[in-house]
Amino acid sequence: MNFPLYIAHRYIRSNSKNSAINIINRIASMGIIVGAMALFVVLSVFSGLKEFSLSFTNNIDPDLKISSTLGKSFEMTPSQENQIKKITGIASFSKIIEERVLFVYDDKQEVTYLKGVDSQFTKVNPIVESLYNGQWFEYNTAQVVVGYGLAQKFSMGLLDFNTNLEVFVPKPGRGGINSADDAFNKTIIYPIGIYAISEDLDSKYVFADLRMAQDLLEYNRNQVSGIEFKEKPGADETAITAQLNAIFKNKITVKNRAQLNESLYKMLNTENIAVYLIFTLVIIIALFNLIGALIMMILDKKGNLKTLFNLGVEIKSLRKIFLLQGTLLSFFGGLIGLSLGIVIVLFQEYYELIMITPTLPYPVVFSLENVVIVMGTIMVLGFIASLIASSRVSEKLLD
Repeated sequence: MNFPLYIAHRYIRSNSKNSAINIINRIASMGIIVGAMALFVVLSVFSGLKEFSLSFTNNIDPDLKISSTLGKSFEMTPSQENQIKKITGIASFSKIIEERVLFVYDDKQEVTYLKGVDSQFTKVNPIVESLYNGQWFEYNTAQVVVGYGLAQKFSMGLLDFNTNLEVFVPKPGRGGINSADDAFNKTIIYPIGIYAISEDLDSKYVFADLRMAQDLLEYNRNQVSGIEFKEKPGADETAITAQLNAIFKNKITVKNRAQLNESLYKMLNTENIAVYLIFTLVIIIALFNLIGALIMMILDKKGNLKTLFNLGVEIKSLRKIFLLQGTLLSFFGGLIGLSLGIVIVLFQEYYELIMITPTLPYPVVFSLENVVIVMGTIMVLGFIASLIASSRVSEKLLD
């Protein structure tokens, strides 16, 4: 057996004759256990909050979206559409038109996005699951689905035939404007459904039929502002992006869900890193107890070390004893703390012990990535703390 490991194992299992040292050792162990448990629970909570926050945008954003790099719109030929259908990894896709327009209802006005979509849109996007009232519109009609926020601003209900909801779009072209009729294309639309996702998104889009949007913007039938894609499970996103760029001759921009919400992802990742660093600092402070405990152990075992040194054991082997002892204490403390943290997280995830509202449990997510992060952090910091403490073993000390 490895001699330093054997001695380190004995020191961990045995109690010192000095009760103060035993108390310090227990405090150091408890610090590691509590630190590991707290770090895992907090990381799991932030993973849950991240997933909860992204669930809102996931209801309205596709897996992939392409848009033109040369203007607001581009044309997709039947040949290109057939090539897209042959791409491995794409489950479905939908042609869309997005444009900021003016909505007018009973002398109230609001500028927001009109989003024209085709019949494949509901296969790409689970927006139907977010319908708060009414139903999804029928295609090739003037029916629309509005957000809950917009409906509130307009004090608007569904199927209200007494008050018209009008949409105004600036006419394309150049030249002078003689009247409002020359400046805008307009049409009357009929709200048939209301969706509710989040406060920001509920006022962002009004969903309408693609052909109606094309007519309003004076687009031809092949002209769109983007295409949204739903990927098959396990699809190679890089390969799909490369094939799409080849089909459209690199005249498009391809963005995934994270790139479509870049600022949101950056904010959530920054918060996660900040919390990780704060709790890592707490663990570092707790590991000062480990350094102190190991130094006290070195002083307590000074006589034994001197005997081993006189028997021919090298100083580096004596140092290795306490390096291994501290590392083992960190490992077992981290393992116990991590186990307690996993139990807490799983209980919250499956039994919903803590609630934010009567119907909304506090979100947590059990992740193997967090397990690796916590155990890796404890082991690295524990090793550094043990290395610092074990360096106190020297010939001068033994003399």
